Amino acid sequence: MDVESIRSGIRGLIGKELLFFDAVGSTNTVALSLTEDAEEGTVVLADYQEKGRGRFDRPWVSPSGVNIYMSVLLRPSIEPDEGHFLTLFSAVACAHALRETTGLPVAIKWPNDLMVANRKLGGILTEVRINHRDIVLAVIGIGVNINMEIADLPEPLRRTATSVIHETGQHAKREPVIAGILNHLDYWYGYLKRRAGLAIIDEWKRLTSTLGRTVIVTRGSETYTGLAEEMDEKGGLIVRLPTGERRRLISGDLSLAE
Repeated sequence: MDVESIRSGIRGLIGKELLFFDAVGSTNTVALSLTEDAEEGTVVLADYQEKGRGRFDRPWVSPSGVNIYMSVLLRPSIEPDEGHFLTLFSAVACAHALRETTGLPVAIKWPNDLMVANRKLGGILTEVRINHRDIVLAVIGIGVNINMEIADLPEPLRRTATSVIHETGQHAKREPVIAGILNHLDYWYGYLKRRAGLAIIDEWKRLTSTLGRTVIVTRGSETYTGLAEEMDEKGGLIVRLPTGERRRLISGDLSLAE
């Protein structure tokens, strides 16, 4: 990977400090272990993850040299009940960057998946540290499938995952995609710092593939099936159940029923 090419494409705060590793356990783990002196916007980037993970500690398949695995360290100083905006703005930024650099019609599936043609191209894992009443540190983990062949995935994932090369038929350079993601993250993080959450939600709605569809959401032992009607101003997903009840969900594992 040409790290200097990535650095030369960075326009803002995020990515100015870029730490590259050939291999790590997970980029989120490395980012979370950085000292308190680490600058906001520091990015941990790796060619390979031995123990990549997604939400709910699910393993994230991370073959060497073909995909994007990176984590961004932020110090947002927001209240815990605003923490979902970290994932929302990151998803918006990634969708825009991937559309711009790959030409693919990337959409967002609530809450954190990057989708093309109902297949998962990438995902976001947000982890935070809370001090008293504020989120004082957040790590945004981003994984995107670029040049991975679907045949190389475990059998259960071949039906649900995709990659840039699978969708376009062409090998893609990772460096401009990485720089694009970091620049869009920097731009949309500005909205979060200005407490312009409604602008983030409006853009998320424009990019999502979830609203208006029948969904199945699992939270622990509870499962809800209904119509994903709306995202409210606090970032909650409003699902209308068959009984007519409107249930507000702020977390869960979502799949499409259609």
